[in-house]
Amino acid sequence: MRYLSTAFGIMLGLMLLATVIFSSTSCAPGLAEFRETRSMMGTFVTITVYAADEVSAELAMGAAFSRIEYIEAKASIFDEAAEAWRLNQDGYLDNPSGELRQLISLSLNYGQITDGYFDITVQPLLDLWAGGLWQESPEAQQTIIDEALNLVGWEKIGLESDRIYFKVAGMQITLGGIAKGYAAEEALVVLKNKGINHALVDVGGDVSALGSKPRGKPWTIALVNPDDTSQSLASFAFSDRAVATSGNYARYFDPDKEVHHILNPKTGYSANECISVTIIAEDGTRADILATAVFAMGPEAGLELIESLDSVECLIIDTQRTIHRSSGLAEYLSEG
Repeated sequence: MRYLSTAFGIMLGLMLLATVIFSSTSCAPGLAEFRETRSMMGTFVTITVYAADEVSAELAMGAAFSRIEYIEAKASIFDEAAEAWRLNQDGYLDNPSGELRQLISLSLNYGQITDGYFDITVQPLLDLWAGGLWQESPEAQQTIIDEALNLVGWEKIGLESDRIYFKVAGMQITLGGIAKGYAAEEALVVLKNKGINHALVDVGGDVSALGSKPRGKPWTIALVNPDDTSQSLASFAFSDRAVATSGNYARYFDPDKEVHHILNPKTGYSANECISVTIIAEDGTRADILATAVFAMGPEAGLELIESLDSVECLIIDTQRTIHRSSGLAEYLSEG
């Protein structure tokens, strides 16, 4: 599970957007490419649009950035003014915003779909590892984790029409495994409402596309080899889809890089069967969630889950550097 704040940048350098350069031959008549990057959600957010003029592009991108900023203001567990922070502090939240309620509702739904491998209640475990649990003896670690696991479980969150609450005192959530993808999708809604038909939103490596590039050309991204960043393992071409990747090589709690930030909610320890998981789905929220869940599940169970779902594909790299592909992934593989 990923943090919502600084760890939201873990995928920078992993998912590299293919360079998109406007020219009279690559764009539809009257459309030019415009791109802007801002520091948000503890990472960098890049929005690329094709529009008729700079003014309309800037207005659309500005509105999309404002939407992302608003979501961050609700979903952050580090900002004392945010709803998620207050929920963690008080154990309940009355009259939550529609955004936070939807994030929680989706999280509970996918907690069930993934058999608990996507679980937003792992924040107490993350706090323990960040606080130095890795320095304890294995026996002490197990004792502390066993106690903390009493606070973990998506089914221990209560969701009513006007209240979100924890059923066990001391629980806390993290929305790091869903909020980026959700924010990217919400930004696309804003862009579409502003008259944009071709756009790409990259929130710290979670990429969501509105349509294709002009003239029907797909968007392309490359998955960089974590062992050699000068090489790519695969390139994907897609339109009207989202791509999200979870990896274990960008944030570690210990100097020996043995304890990373993606936890198995059932054990309390770092998930240790994968190096990275890339998900292609119809929307960014689903892609973000499933990238985290499949990483925690491991390659065999994760691939089985993806094959059971409609309109979802994956590429999994396990710790032996073996690559696992879902049956429909070839549709998105690019030679370029």
